[in-house]
Parts: sequence; structure tokens; C-alpha cells
Amino acid sequence: MSLPIGLRIPGKIWAQGIESIAPWARSNGLGSLDLPRPDPVAAELLRREALVLGSIDASGTGDLLTRDPERQKKGFAALVERINQTAAVGGKVLFSVLGPGEQMSRRESLELWKQVFPPVIEHLEASGVSLAIEGWPGGFPHYGNLGSTPEVLRAMFQHCPSPNLGICYDPSHLVRLGIDYLRFLDEFGDRVRHCHGKDTEIMATGLYDYGHLPAVLDKVPANSEGYWRYCVPGDGVVDWERVAFRLELHGYTGPVAIELEDHRFGGSREREEAGVLKAVRHLARVTA
Repeated sequence: MSLPIGLRIPGKIWAQGIESIAPWARSNGLGSLDLPRPDPVAAELLRREALVLGSIDASGTGDLLTRDPERQKKGFAALVERINQTAAVGGKVLFSVLGPGEQMSRRESLELWKQVFPPVIEHLEASGVSLAIEGWPGGFPHYGNLGSTPEVLRAMFQHCPSPNLGICYDPSHLVRLGIDYLRFLDEFGDRVRHCHGKDTEIMATGLYDYGHLPAVLDKVPANSEGYWRYCVPGDGVVDWERVAFRLELHGYTGPVAIELEDHRFGGSREREEAGVLKAVRHLARVTA
């Protein structure tokens, strides 16, 4: 199959401005760009460059997932406004990490989510926008984000079965958690609304030294806990050809948006561009 290759624009590249990024992306084999906010000027520029608008970042979810009624109101208003603005610029997908805005267990935040999210779903349906939940589990030691495991996702979709509630499929998080990233698509493939192109390397020495716990004494790279590290597609364990096949089976036609969290390709615009282009080359070979 042929899935378009997109980009979640990393920081040093983003600093160049969308006017420079869009033609660079198109000339280097990228077909879509994700945006951090629903900017009408940026959306129009993408159209002129024949680029697809990928996802737009959600807002307000941290405030919404708190016990404070005033913060809940603030978060709900911010999220509804972002939904409306996304629809106004032609966006179809809001990207979100559902982390609570205060410390609580995942069970507690799930029960809170069940209370506060149904009205959000109504606004998503009315606008024609889908929310794509990324399964980043959150930080050590709580790992409190919702939607990172099949157990919790089943409960969420059972409570809110709307097709406008979906997943941003990122196999790198599943790999580090020890979850079968292909079986995940067999169960949730029809819920994929966006896809991140990121990989994970499992490091045998780190696995021996730390097990499935973060390193305590040793210094480890950024975006790593010692036994795993995020990397560009092709340098980790994800079989992207099989991923693409399963996405096709479930009718996904959106982009694989490269998310650059590989520590080897950070620190400068040139290094970020090198990492993006390395990912493009690999994905173009295996998803075409």
C-alpha cells in the first residue's frame, strides 16, 4: 500500500517558520504536516503547497481532568474552542495526550474522564472532528496517562463508542510497554485516526542492568529509561511494512507522521532534518 508520509514538526525546524518548512517538506517527500494550533494562515499555505493538514494539537485536557470544578469549566471551554477552530481551518483530527492535571491513579482519572468527556464527544461529532489519543504512558513513577493500554482503551470505547473518539497509533510506546503492537491493530485498527512514525530500540545490556525499571545511577540518553530508547523508523524493532498492511486492512488512509524523538538527531536544525530524511527514506521503502 502507499501511505502518505507526514511530519510532526520538531522544534529547531519549527523555528524556521512554516513558510520555509512547507516547501522543504514537499520537496523532500513529505505529504502532510501536523500543526500545533489551528492557524488559518498556515493551513492555507499547506493547501498552496499541496500538503495535507495532518493533526492539530488539542488544548484544555489537563484542566478538564481535575477534580476542581472551575478548572474543569476552563478546560472544557478551551477544548471546545479548539475543536471549533480546527473545523474552521479544515482540520479533521485533534491530537491529544490524556494526562490528568493533578496527581491521581489511572483508575481515578478514568472514572473522572467518564464523567466529563461525553459532552466533548458531542462537540466532536457536531464539528466532524475526531480526537486521536496517543498512548504515551506519562512519566516515571506514575505513568498516569489514559489510553496507553488495551485494558483502559476498551473501557473508554465501551463508555463512549462514538467514531469521533479515536487513537493516534504510535507503536513506539507499545513496544516499550511490552504490548504487541500488531495485535493492537487487530483489536483497535478501526479506531486509528492518526499515526506517528516513531520506533523503539530495546537494548539488551540495559534490559539486563535495569530490567523494566528506569536506570537509577547510570546516565541514559534523552527519551530513554535505559533499557529502551525512542528512535527513527527502521532503527528499532517495529516492522513498518506489516504495520502499513494492517492499517490498510482497517481502512486507514491518513499519514504516517514522523515524530522525531531520537536523541541522535537533536540539538540543531541540520541534525533534525537529517533524522527526518532518514525516517522518510525508510518509510518510503516499506509503505509504498
